[in-house]
Amino acid sequence: MPASPSPETTRPDRGGGATGQLGRPPLVLVVPAALAAALLVVPLVTLVLATPWGSFVAQLGTRAVRDALRLTVLASLTTVVACLLLGTPLAWLLARVDFPGRSVLRAAVAVPLVLPPVVAGVALTTALGRSGVLGSLLRAATGVTIPYTTTAVVIAHTFVSMPFYVLAVEGALRASGERYDVVAATLGADRWTTFRRVTLPLALPGVLAGAVLAWARSLGEFGATITFAGNFPGTTQTMPSLIYQELQADPEVAKTLSMILLVVSLGVLAALRNRWLTAP
Repeated sequence: MPASPSPETTRPDRGGGATGQLGRPPLVLVVPAALAAALLVVPLVTLVLATPWGSFVAQLGTRAVRDALRLTVLASLTTVVACLLLGTPLAWLLARVDFPGRSVLRAAVAVPLVLPPVVAGVALTTALGRSGVLGSLLRAATGVTIPYTTTAVVIAHTFVSMPFYVLAVEGALRASGERYDVVAATLGADRWTTFRRVTLPLALPGVLAGAVLAWARSLGEFGATITFAGNFPGTTQTMPSLIYQELQADPEVAKTLSMILLVVSLGVLAALRNRWLTAP
């Protein structure tokens, strides 16, 4: 009887070593890779080293920082709720219903991902501004104006964050397939019951990942917000807007505020480590 192969001979080569059967990595690849890594890592390291840690707590206690942090958290959490309530049905529609123009709608949903944030702010102003297409009608009917209010901040954040959520949930719905939906239908469940009892639970990992991505995008939103909502302390000034202001007035405070958002970003990355950091 032939000897069975040892674990050492059957273990797949994962390419973890610098040397092996394939030889050393060529410098023509190593050098650009090192430069790319340095470009991504060095600025973050310098920010950590340059942060005035001695006055960190004191700067966090100022009213401007507290107000900006409060508004940022409020806007980002409200954005996530809006994505859950509005984005989930949209993702289901794109993944489960075949209708004319679906590909066009999917493309439109993805546009804010590549749209410059300032252009997004101009688009929102064109639609919802005092003289905008919808804003003028709203003001004539109710006397309410949206720009330069906290509501404008939430709308701007939702506009730029929604695509991250919708595409993540749509991907999860497509990955889960429709076979369980069909089984539920054969057992007499209507589409709403199937969505609540079958479809949504199967897509829950995508829902959670999309919610975290939308929340992180909302935390860092700047361009669309400052264009559509302005930069008024206590009303529309979020953390990124305050960082921009303090970078010109007091760079030390700007570094401290930037460090806060960096810590939050690292927390988001840790929450999604199984999705992004786990090697295949």
